[in-house]
Amino acid sequence: MVRYKKVEAWQYQQRKSHPLQIKVRMTQERIRAWHRHYDGNVFVSFSGGLDSTVLLHIARGLYPDMLAVFFNTGLEFPETVRFINEFPSVEKLKPKRRFPWIVERYGWPIVSKRIAQSIYEVRSAKGETATKRLRLTGVKSNGELSPLAMIPYKWQYLCNAPFGISHKCCEFMKKKPSDEMLKRGMYPIIGTRADEGLQRLKTYYNFGCNAFDLKRPRSTPLAFWTHDDIWNYIRANNVSYSPIYDMGYVRTGCYCCGFGVHLEKHPNRFERLKETHPKLYRYVIDKLGMGPIIDYYLRGDVPLFNQQRCLSNGFTT
Repeated sequence: MVRYKKVEAWQYQQRKSHPLQIKVRMTQERIRAWHRHYDGNVFVSFSGGLDSTVLLHIARGLYPDMLAVFFNTGLEFPETVRFINEFPSVEKLKPKRRFPWIVERYGWPIVSKRIAQSIYEVRSAKGETATKRLRLTGVKSNGELSPLAMIPYKWQYLCNAPFGISHKCCEFMKKKPSDEMLKRGMYPIIGTRADEGLQRLKTYYNFGCNAFDLKRPRSTPLAFWTHDDIWNYIRANNVSYSPIYDMGYVRTGCYCCGFGVHLEKHPNRFERLKETHPKLYRYVIDKLGMGPIIDYYLRGDVPLFNQQRCLSNGFTT
């Protein structure tokens, strides 16, 4: 039996335009429905970011004993870890693989998760496969054109980069630990918003907030909120948040993640990291060798790339 209801574009725009107090009530309704459907066997995925902090505040306003789970990748800012440690009833799960192992074997997280996965698929293809053709041309096996399935021309040069690129980091460090919770019969409530990316918007259109029928069922009751809504809720309810935001960062994520850095104005996250956390900067840029990868990715200029440095870190062309 299908339990989801598709959301039309006009409905999403209407929900986005609601005043905050109505959005809060709508979010509460969705949390209650998720909690009721799974007989309370649910948890809030708590990263210490603004969205998940607001989500936890609302969820525990309804269910004070609601479990929160922090997937500790070991790559979070120390300020965020200390912030999370201030909360009661937070279970901390660590991945079985560490970041250096992942990037050495699969590649670096750059551009976006979708583009990195597509590049990985092209480079992993054995011969001229249908998937490789789709990613490079947008042409399906039946001849239909699917532009969104294609790697944009501006990024196709990365298919020949002298280092690995992939989406596997999130899979190993977040998805697999989350799957452990599903195996325990616990279902996540996540603080993602539909306006954060095309794939999230598409999922929201197809499944709504409570996606019972996904392979990995999940609730996203803040999906129709905006970034301004989050800050307005924090200020109106005097909600504490990670001090990392007062240092100029726009999100708490892994400090060595390269997804989306090309969209940031100066100073970008790595330039800021050099000023605020010089030891972490030296670790990721110098010790792990991400410096030349970022140069290659941001400038698209092969001569700027120190290939010997990359090869010494375990990559091959």
